[in-house]
Amino acid sequence: MTDPTQTAGVLNPGAMQVDVQRHPVVVRLTHWFMAFAILVMIGSGWRIYNASPIFDFRFPEPLTLGGDVEAALARHNDPGVASAIAWHFAGMWILAAAYLLFMFWGLISGHFWRDFLPVGPRAFISDFIAAARFQLPHRLGTYNAVQKVFYWGVLALVAVMLVSGIAIWKPVQTYPLEVLFGGFQGARIIHFLGMAGIVAFLLVHITLVALVPTTLVAMVLGKASAPAHTSHPEAGA
Repeated sequence: MTDPTQTAGVLNPGAMQVDVQRHPVVVRLTHWFMAFAILVMIGSGWRIYNASPIFDFRFPEPLTLGGDVEAALARHNDPGVASAIAWHFAGMWILAAAYLLFMFWGLISGHFWRDFLPVGPRAFISDFIAAARFQLPHRLGTYNAVQKVFYWGVLALVAVMLVSGIAIWKPVQTYPLEVLFGGFQGARIIHFLGMAGIVAFLLVHITLVALVPTTLVAMVLGKASAPAHTSHPEAGA
């Protein structure tokens, strides 16, 4: 049966081997909605953080979302935090809806089992070393072990961000969640570290897309193809 999400193989046995990557509409929509929501939440979250920093630094105001700081101070005696919170909540609802839809579809369609599993420590270490040496070939339509682990990791981070964010938002009503994170300040720290992990993932993800732009075509148009690699180590063991 053809995988509706990704297909890597030969289009014509008598012609040049071609790898094909396909993304259904639900994957593309949830991907772009989550990407938009995460960028909104990062920018607005940095403005909120600046008003009450956890560590001894602040993010540059031009990189934050919440409107002009000086104008907000002049009008409301507020450095744009209220506006940033409004943006943050808007992004949160979009992210939560897209994330839940993506997780539900990934489970019922078999996308997770086909494309993100199996993956083990030996395969990850092997592929990670090869990637660090710029010797890991990319096969369109097939995830290597490093990609599998990173995708599972970012999906887990988004879940942690949503849960810790709720604990920060409603610490009294969701007191057990606050206890789970070691208190209100603990929830803030976990939320911040989760954000840092997602930002790191985005930097790597965008870099890889720049190196293999065909993957962006598949995520925009739903299908892309490229000449196949003649050899590729299995990433699953």
